[in-house]
Amino acid sequence: MSASIVQKFRPLIIAQTNTKCTGSVIFLHGSGDTGPGIRQWLQSVLGEEFAFPHLRVIFPTAPPRPYSPMGGAVSTVWFDRDQISPFTAETESLTTACKEVSHLIEAEVKNGIPKNRIVIGGFSMGGCLALHLAYRFHKEIAGVFALSSFLQTESSVYKSIKEDGSSLVPLFQFHGKKDCLVMYEWGEDSFQKLKSLGVEGQFHTLSHLQHELNRKEIELLKQWIVEKVRNN
Repeated sequence: MSASIVQKFRPLIIAQTNTKCTGSVIFLHGSGDTGPGIRQWLQSVLGEEFAFPHLRVIFPTAPPRPYSPMGGAVSTVWFDRDQISPFTAETESLTTACKEVSHLIEAEVKNGIPKNRIVIGGFSMGGCLALHLAYRFHKEIAGVFALSSFLQTESSVYKSIKEDGSSLVPLFQFHGKKDCLVMYEWGEDSFQKLKSLGVEGQFHTLSHLQHELNRKEIELLKQWIVEKVRNN
């Protein structure tokens, strides 16, 4: 991976159990977190590294930028928004973030990983960005996952699929019913709208789960990733 890519998403962490991998997973953290932060969180939940023998797992960190819900304070967020609400209009920074993270996907392709062996996803805001990447810019990837995540009610993702729904990336979504930050109804509504547009996917939930990661959730996610990108 080029020095410029590493510099852009510093700290950028790569988990790789073998010297040669035949696929990649790009895991995007939630707002205010970092690549090392989400990796450590996954480790603490699983009791082991979030890793695969045949896949490279990439944990980028969002470049710091002003974040309106924090009064304009600088934070490691993938994009800005006026407030945390399903009815807020998307900002241009979301498209900019898609272009930034696209460089990671392109770097994997240059390293010999076909797009159809790349999975991208994330937690909360990271999951939202992954959905935009999968259904607006990189429709050839193997799969997309969104944990405790969302799309705006009038998201450009829906518009993009309506304009060209010829190739839709498989989706894995998980949302806790006790989530008080990204309400369960918001996540479920996002999934149902995508499903109504032809997206094939899985929607899992736990009745007690809040805005957090869970062992059962991550184990199901790992199984799904292996199904989408099998070990050759």
